[in-house]
Amino acid sequence: QVQLVESGGGLVQAGGSLRLSCAASGRTFSTYAMGWFRQSPGKEREFVAVIRWSGGSIYYADSVKGRFTISRDYAKNTVLLQMNSLKPEDTAVYYCAAGPLASTHDGSYDYWGQGTQVTVSS
Repeated sequence: QVQLVESGGGLVQAGGSLRLSCAASGRTFSTYAMGWFRQSPGKEREFVAVIRWSGGSIYYADSVKGRFTISRDYAKNTVLLQMNSLKPEDTAVYYCAAGPLASTHDGSYDYWGQGTQVTVSS
């Protein structure tokens, strides 16, 4: 059974940092892409960043480029999202997802985590 489990969310002041983790288990993800999406109340889920598990093909949403960094830890089968210079508009539930394509579209992903709340206060 495939599982994606996010952690690392919380409450932080504007300008602060958080690091989200997504622990993957249940299958081999070597050919997959791992993405982060977010959703805030009343808004559609939006793409944040994606990385191919095998390396390369890293993409970011314009709204987070230069502030967020996605990476993977092979030894721990984990994908990380380092978030710096956080803004109140980054407040959302952040979801980890896995799929065959390094896509910005959430419909391209087969597996999803349960989400972790990130709240940035002004």
